[in-house]
Amino acid sequence: MNGRRLVIGVTGGIAAYKTAGLVSRLVQAGAEVSVVMTEAATRLVGPKTFEALSGRPVRTDTWGPGAHPHIELAEAAELLCVAPATANLLAKAACGMADDLLSTLLLSFHGPILLAPAMNHHMWTKPAVKRNVEQLRADGFLLVDPEEGYLSCGAVGIGRMAPPEKIFQVIAATLEEEGNSP
Repeated sequence: MNGRRLVIGVTGGIAAYKTAGLVSRLVQAGAEVSVVMTEAATRLVGPKTFEALSGRPVRTDTWGPGAHPHIELAEAAELLCVAPATANLLAKAACGMADDLLSTLLLSFHGPILLAPAMNHHMWTKPAVKRNVEQLRADGFLLVDPEEGYLSCGAVGIGRMAPPEKIFQVIAATLEEEGNSP
């Protein structure tokens, strides 16, 4: 991971706290990590947490610094990973909607895009979510499917975000497969 340039997107799922571990692991492995958070994500984990872990400012605003932040981020990174990817983000990505910095970045990013969904088990099994996941796979998005286990709502079922270490391994394998050696 030494010198690899990554963007980690964080959406408003409770699993966002796990993404701090992923960012820490990537940085410890030598990656340069930029974090983009949705407004909802900032209500669950503070941007300062990711700034401290990544050593970089966290981006949250389409109208923030830079003339075209989504283009600048897209051109500066080799891989984009969204963890957690909520049902809302999956729907936006499947339809090509772009109404915030992260969803706009998804449309402008030209490298591999990895999504790590996390949501309630009833949500994950809804036909609309299944259709969106099928469309995203057909469009070339890579998914690290959620796992079964205890969910934040107290239920047990499929919907838990994959562990940060598993996502880390998929990121490493994807970069190796893409032949994006620094």
